[in-house]
Amino acid sequence: MALDLEHCAEILQAPDLVPGGRVTRVSGDTVEAILPHARTGAVYRIRNDQRDDLLAEVIGFKDHSTILAPFGTPRGIGPGQSVVPEGGTDEQKVGDEWLGRVVDALGRPLDGGPPLRGSTIIPIYAPAPNPMERHPITRPLETGVAVIDAMMTSGEGQRLGVFAGAGAGKSTLLAMLARNSDADVTVLCLVGERGREVRSFIEHTLGKEGMENTVVLVATGDNAAILRMRVAFLATSLAEYFRDQGRKVLLVMDSLTRLAHAGRELGLAAGEPPATRGYPPYVFAMLPKLVERAGNHLGSGSITAFYSVLVEGDDMTEPVADSVRALLDGHIILSRRQAEAGRFPAIDVLASLSRMAEELISPEHLQLTRRVREIFSIHAEYQDLIQVGAYRPGTNRIVDRAITLTPKLTDYFLQGRTDSRSLATTIQGLEELLVNE
Repeated sequence: MALDLEHCAEILQAPDLVPGGRVTRVSGDTVEAILPHARTGAVYRIRNDQRDDLLAEVIGFKDHSTILAPFGTPRGIGPGQSVVPEGGTDEQKVGDEWLGRVVDALGRPLDGGPPLRGSTIIPIYAPAPNPMERHPITRPLETGVAVIDAMMTSGEGQRLGVFAGAGAGKSTLLAMLARNSDADVTVLCLVGERGREVRSFIEHTLGKEGMENTVVLVATGDNAAILRMRVAFLATSLAEYFRDQGRKVLLVMDSLTRLAHAGRELGLAAGEPPATRGYPPYVFAMLPKLVERAGNHLGSGSITAFYSVLVEGDDMTEPVADSVRALLDGHIILSRRQAEAGRFPAIDVLASLSRMAEELISPEHLQLTRRVREIFSIHAEYQDLIQVGAYRPGTNRIVDRAITLTPKLTDYFLQGRTDSRSLATTIQGLEELLVNE
């Protein structure tokens, strides 16, 4: 219930609360308070005599109350507790000492190592670069994943999405990108990940070698929505820090879908009405502000970004997937059928596309990819007839060749998570495979 003006005036007259205020209401995971001159994005400290103080960010206003999203659970918070400005939390001190470390959304170490102090202050919610200050994408980035480098070549500064349903090998593919790419620095951001899988992902999937030039930022699914949101923007700011040093940065974020879920929680808590499948308009305004920050910048390095998207029920038209695909420079679709057959990386070559590939590869390479796609396409067209035995070998020479080559090409693109393959080796192998048939 909103407070009347008289009650608000009484609260604000309390001398010990200026320039802060007082809690008036706790609802779910949000806290309401009377805060004069509050602004969205400002961070306050909620004093608690019985527990540790709680930081919270202003996300909206309702009547005469300010709505705050706590960085933790508001258990133990009640009406009348004081709220004071914290200040400085929209910025983060970072440095090269972050490399090889695992940190949370507030820049605190999660790996048991020493505190990360840093020497450079960076803004977390920085705007995207001026489009006229971006230099063109002209150089390919080798990911070490043969099927990506050969069939959907990505460039330095490009942004691609990895779209997959649950259990299609998304995390394994992202770890392969982080381990095997020729980037100078990798920033790996895990948004809303299951806590059980974080350590396993870092130690077994990413490995010690993959951690050497990598920073892992984590906000698990049990973290507050504001932290799940913050970790994605902090990871992007950290990638910008390394890019501005002239480095070639790989930003891997898993996943934009869980980030959208966090945005939905915050938007609805702030009073924004749901629009598409329960998502408020805020979510679809926030996503381009994040992904547009990746890319090349004049006079500095590059940020090549891979964002994973969880596709609900393998529906590529669901709102988040549809919106993200329009924002990115390419999409990599994982096939559940291939994953269930144990074929990894389970990339659907025909459904996947890099919009920059033709500008990055040689005419010979381009011709080779077209031949491979044609073989896969013909085999897919006749697959039903082949499976039921309705196609008779010898009827069509082109179809016969596709039937022979498709299993060989599929096997050629299989790759273990610790196996890295150069682009030159991949292209040579494809040429030999096609010429010998």
